[in-house]
Amino acid sequence: MEYVRLGKTGLVVSKLCFGGLTVGPLQANLDIEEGAKVIATAFDMGVNFIDTAKLYKTYPYIKRAIELSKNKNIIISSKSYDYTYEGMRESVQEALEELGLKKLSIFCLHEQESRLTLKGHSEALRYLIDAKKCGIIDAVGVSTHAVEVVEAICTMEEIDVIHPIVNIKGLGIIDGSIDDMLKAVEKANKSGKGIYSMKPLGGGNLMSNSTECFSFVLNNPNIHSIAVGMQSLEEVYTNISIFEGRTIDEDILTKLKNRKRRLHIDSWCKGCGECEKKCKNKAIKVVNNKAKVDEDKCVLCGYCSAYCPEFCIKIV
Repeated sequence: MEYVRLGKTGLVVSKLCFGGLTVGPLQANLDIEEGAKVIATAFDMGVNFIDTAKLYKTYPYIKRAIELSKNKNIIISSKSYDYTYEGMRESVQEALEELGLKKLSIFCLHEQESRLTLKGHSEALRYLIDAKKCGIIDAVGVSTHAVEVVEAICTMEEIDVIHPIVNIKGLGIIDGSIDDMLKAVEKANKSGKGIYSMKPLGGGNLMSNSTECFSFVLNNPNIHSIAVGMQSLEEVYTNISIFEGRTIDEDILTKLKNRKRRLHIDSWCKGCGECEKKCKNKAIKVVNNKAKVDEDKCVLCGYCSAYCPEFCIKIV
């Protein structure tokens, strides 16, 4: 496993970051022992970096995984939508208590959409700056699907880490193309920011072209680490093999290809109806202001995800 210094933070992270959303209640909803075993296996095989969030409700999985793993030196990045000083303080404290830790490596403002959104979270950011000064966190971060936010952070000395969406098709970028995002990420790297990207497979929608998708992000010198959601041991083995440049076991590949997948719509869907308009199979309808999938009609093409402004739609 390759390890990279995350910008100017001093944190040395594995090139593969475990994306912690997928094991939890919002997606696979594994029981804690099963999910923790998947995470712990990744830790034991060299992954030392995991991404989570208050929203994901996966702190118990990570705590248990650290108990199970031989590797205790895990770098954890979490995030919260809170926009007040006190709200962010409570979110950080909740993370520490549920993880059983005295300090977190990284804590981020979750999914910032614009310069205006960043300004609206100034009090939450002020708390994170204070928490860093007090030694409660090592680094302050921001996660985003917006090119504008990455560009804005380049001049914000108080922010150490950026967690942007980067994939070969630009799926999920809300305000530009993949070329726009890559230029912003390059600028951020040159300004000393730590960059760990998300959604290299576009929420599972680019799974059929996974080799090219992973090469796209792995060969980008401006990306220090890549968060990949994993919910099975087979996925852990496969992704670690890819990141280490090893041949993937054919039996494991067969299991992954044969695994039943489904279209998942996240809880924050606003029912805008764009997916319903674009689905040629009429497999999605908005019911009670939420998109619903008709699994009998859905062919798992994943095209609908490209039209979701909130990036709610994933294949899991």
